[in-house]
Amino acid sequence: MQDPHKINVSVKTAYIRDQSDPDNARYVFAYTITITNNGSVPAKLLRRRWLITDANDKIQEVRGDGVVGKQPRLEPGDTFCYTSATMIETPFGYMQGSYYLITDDGIEFDTEIPVFGLSVPHTLH
Repeated sequence: MQDPHKINVSVKTAYIRDQSDPDNARYVFAYTITITNNGSVPAKLLRRRWLITDANDKIQEVRGDGVVGKQPRLEPGDTFCYTSATMIETPFGYMQGSYYLITDDGIEFDTEIPVFGLSVPHTLH
């Protein structure tokens, strides 16, 4: 039987050199998220929670409504894609988090966002 609340999340990252300033411990990364509803019921993304960790183990927690100012509703089989950015103080780190969603009949559930790396190209870690 298909999981009615199956949401898949995939991520691609990119280092944004022209917005970064390594001399001042500023490393900016874009991340593009693709969210796919592989479940059997529609779901609306209500909130997000991120944990952003740099190489010094400094953790930033970010919580908020929706993503990029939107609360997308995904029918089964629908995909929503967006790009955002974050800044850390080291040339590499990682992010992980959760999306909180609600079905049309009021059932709330969360979907984990798998850990993904942030890394300046050609940096050893």
